[in-house]
Amino acid sequence: MKKLIGLLALTLMLYVPAFAQEGRDNQRRGQQQQQQRQRGQQQQRGGDRGVGNGHVPARGPAPVRTPPPRATAPATPRPAEPNRGSAPQQQENQRRSFRDQQDHPEAPHVHAENDQWVGHDTGRNDPHYHLDHPWEHGRFSGGIGPQHIWRLHGGGRDRFDVGGFFFQVSPYDYDDANDWLWDSDDIVIYPDPDHDGWYLAYNVRLGIYAHVMYLG
Repeated sequence: MKKLIGLLALTLMLYVPAFAQEGRDNQRRGQQQQQQRQRGQQQQRGGDRGVGNGHVPARGPAPVRTPPPRATAPATPRPAEPNRGSAPQQQENQRRSFRDQQDHPEAPHVHAENDQWVGHDTGRNDPHYHLDHPWEHGRFSGGIGPQHIWRLHGGGRDRFDVGGFFFQVSPYDYDDANDWLWDSDDIVIYPDPDHDGWYLAYNVRLGIYAHVMYLG
């Protein structure tokens, strides 16, 4: 009997560590599989077009040092829109395409892989974003930057609501906001380093952005 008990004890001493190691191996494999699934989901979200699909840029655009030269090719005309607030009457209401890759949007957008702000390259003297009275409604006191995601709560391009704060899309950017869902899309507000009186509203779903003015 003592020999049998000793044999059982020895068997347990050998089996328990092996069982524990097997459990750790299974846990490690499960974690690796979960990480692989998460990476696949992230690649699908941001890799379908490399634009939008839930990606939030870690930073806004850098100030433009040297604006690009004016394009000599004729641009696609955009319909004139009435000015709002202190926005000047648009004398030249044309817009170039910002589709830099086949599946990317026509509107200004952000590359998910490197947070490149495509289209924010005209510099401080762009007449389309000139305001005679910048910040006439004050400055936005809510959260700015990637850690603050705002849900749209109705309105439209000329006046929309996020958390009880109201904004207006620049008339020159109206077409860039045609596909926004004004009662459900999430946006992030970034500072505009070049155009006084404007912020940049980035649409998390679409990966595109537009210049917006704070209305109070």
